[in-house]
Parts: sequence; C-alpha cells; structure tokens
Amino acid sequence: MAPDLATQVLHALNDAPALPLLSTDAFPDVESTLLKGALDSLLSREMVTYETIDKEVAVLTEEGAGIVKDGSHEAKVYEAVCKALDGLKITELAGVVGTVSAKVGQGKAFKEGWIKKEGDKLVKKAESIQDVTREQLQTIADTQTYPDAKVLADLKKRKLVAIQKRISFRINKGPKFALEIVKEETDLTAEMIANGAWKEKKFKPYNFAALGAQTPSGALHPLNKVRHEFRNIFFEMGFTEMSTDRFVESGFWNFDTLFVPQQHPARDLQDTFYISDPAMADKPTDTEYWENVREVHQNGKYGSTGYRYPWKAEESLRLVLRTHTTAISAAMLHKLAQNPGPARYFSIDRVFRNETVDATHLAEFHQVEGVIADYGLTLGGLIGFMKEFFKKMGIDDLRFKPAYNPYTEPSMEIFGEHKGLGKWVEIGNSGMFRPEMLESMGLPKDLRVYGWGLSLERPTMIRYKVSNIRELLGHKVDLGFIENNAAVRLDKS
Repeated sequence: MAPDLATQVLHALNDAPALPLLSTDAFPDVESTLLKGALDSLLSREMVTYETIDKEVAVLTEEGAGIVKDGSHEAKVYEAVCKALDGLKITELAGVVGTVSAKVGQGKAFKEGWIKKEGDKLVKKAESIQDVTREQLQTIADTQTYPDAKVLADLKKRKLVAIQKRISFRINKGPKFALEIVKEETDLTAEMIANGAWKEKKFKPYNFAALGAQTPSGALHPLNKVRHEFRNIFFEMGFTEMSTDRFVESGFWNFDTLFVPQQHPARDLQDTFYISDPAMADKPTDTEYWENVREVHQNGKYGSTGYRYPWKAEESLRLVLRTHTTAISAAMLHKLAQNPGPARYFSIDRVFRNETVDATHLAEFHQVEGVIADYGLTLGGLIGFMKEFFKKMGIDDLRFKPAYNPYTEPSMEIFGEHKGLGKWVEIGNSGMFRPEMLESMGLPKDLRVYGWGLSLERPTMIRYKVSNIRELLGHKVDLGFIENNAAVRLDKS
C-alpha cells in the first residue's frame, strides 16, 4: 500500500493549485503513521520535502456525540417534564429519560431554572430553553476547538470532550520531483557488470550515517557496575573480601553476637523473615563463645552490665534470612581471634528485611560493609578514614552525627552533601565495635575494630538518576535500561 500512497502524494502535489500541500486537505482519511512512511520514502529519493505539524484538537466522546444527536441530559429532562401536563413524578423520571440523563440532567435543569419541584413531582418553570451544551458540542464537532477555554475545560471535566494530538504534514516538491517512482537497485551484481545493464540502472545511495544492526550481548546491571567500583576502592585500600554466601543465618550470628537483645523489635516478624523448614540451627561448636555471649546478655561481663533478662537458647538458634551483612563480619572477627592481628575486611551482598515495598524500600537490598581491626585505633582515626574512603567515591564534604547501635560505641551516622539535590543526605552508619563483643570472641583487650555500612542502591540511584528503587531492582526493571546504561566512575560527578 505504501508505494500506491507515495504515487498518490506525487499526483496530489502535481495537481495542487498552490503549494505547500496540507495533508489534512489532500488525505483527510489516511492515518498519519501510514502517510509519514510514504513521505519518508519519497524524501529519501529527494522527490518531496515536508514539515510535521503537531496540533491538539478537541473531539467528542461517545456521550458528547450522543448529546449533539439527541440533546443534552438537562434538555431531555425538561422535555419530559413538559410532556407530562400534570408534572412528572421524580420516581418515574429515570424510566422516561434513562438513568444517566435522570441523574445528570435533573440537577442541571434545576440549576438553570428550567424546572421546579412541587410535592413529589417535577413541573415546568421556564417557558422555553436554549440547549447551550448541545450548541457548544456542535461547535466543537465542526471546528475541533472552542473559543472559550473555560467552557472547553468544563466539557472536558464532564467527559463530553477529549483532547487528542493530531499530526499533519505540510508537503512540498523536492529537487528530484517526478510523477514516476523509479526503482533503485541496492546491489551491484556480477550479472549487471557482465551484460552492461548497470549503465541503465539507478542505484540507491549508501547511507553511511545509518547505524549497524545491534549485536545481541549480555549486559551488567547498574548495581553490578557500581559494585565493581566499590570493590576497586576496597582493594586499593588493602581490604580482603569476605565470603557472603550465607543468606540464611542463625539468630545467634545475626543478632546475639552483635548484642541485639532478644526482645528488640527488629527480631520480630515486622522486620525479619524467619525460616520454617528447618526452623532451628545447630548450636555453635565454640561452646565457650556461646557461653560468653549468653553471659553478657543475661548478667553482663567484660565491664558491661548486660541487658539482665533471661536469655533463651532456642531464640538464638532460630534460622532467619540475614538482615545485615554485619553477621558475616562477626563470624570473620571470631575467626580472627584464633590468630589476632591487624586485618581489613569488606563485603557487598544482599540482605533481607520484612519491609513495606515503596519507592525507596524493598524487602531485599544490598549492603556495603567494611571492617578494620588494629591496635591503637581511635574515633578520630575512624573519622579520618571515612573522609578518605568517601573521597574516593567523589564525596568530599562529610558530617558526622552521634547515633546508637547495639554493637558499636561510639556510633556515628555519616552525611554527605548531595550537590544534585542541594541538601545533606545520610550515606552510611559507622562506629567502633563494643569491647564486650570483641573480648567474648577471645580478641585481645587492646585490639580495636572499626565498622561501617552503607547501601549499594542509594549511590546507584543517584548516579543513574533513578527516582524509584523498583525501576532499579525487581520485576519492573526495563531491560533496555540495563543494556544501554554506561559504566560510571564514582570519583566523577
């Protein structure tokens, strides 16, 4: 159909009394997409030139078209009341004019002063009426617009009119205009060369600006690209990556070793996913450490007064989806106690929390965690390290706010200036692990440990300008977004 339409365009241009030719005049019933295809084909041959005209027009809805044909709802009510010489019972109105007209038109007719109520009946009040709504819609049907914007907005609100985008074209003759479309060859064959037919052929010019066919290939998710940058920063600063393949943890490692009390709200079903089969973990083989943790919780030890509540072993052995990767850090520090000394560990992996999903929260997300163990560490050293670490991410100005964590003291929330948003945002949490946590593992009293954590999703959303986390991770992610986004450098704005 496209070649026939292209020929029609050429003949319409040739026969037009004046140029440019408007597509709305020459081809009123042809879809704009179909006509554009024919015009593009002719444009590539330089036979025509054209301009696209975008215009918003008002069109009648099905209800609006019905009013133009039969009158407005209020006019129908008025006519029905007029025909009933003794008045029309309100209960009978819907049966005469229909449910919609009775519901919509009755109030409008009252408002216009066309009818009035006497007892249980409607009676005529005005001797004659002018069906303004019908006239307004008739004008729109004829002209696809209305001079009074307020009236048009009201009709749109009443769903009698809809605004649609119409595309039309202003068409002119091109430098190679002709009434006949000559077939252009795309390939020069050996047969053409042999018999000399190539001399009579017209060849389609090469389009050197055309994009090549896209080669199907895999693509890294934006989270993995940012994760790669984080890993490079950690490795550059001498860290060792921790194994994070334990998505299911016992309450002992996930909570108790970090001295989160067993009555803490984070341990109930609002924040934690509990495993049903199997429901319980085996008791740790290091019974001395087990007893130390129990003693600190229940009675206090290593200078701590403890929480002083009856600690339950069965609660500690319940299996959960880990709520933070700090559980991995606790296990690594316990392992370090076998051969104490300076160490630097990091991990980046998923954690799970029973949260309500919204634009900034998911039930699963990634946590970036770092741990430094050494002698003579101080809070000032932690602040200095944080500044160096975040500077490598392109964040130069930090603020620190005192905070509370069950397993660190002192603790600090870390805020960075987000220049794009023009405000300070929380970018991480940090602190020095409590002595009773470290000493119960068997680590020396003078060994200090820094710990901090931050989200992987937040910096990724900032870098890729994603406002809804569900567009970054989950079933709503656009694969085109995954394939077409470039890698980022965290030290570049």
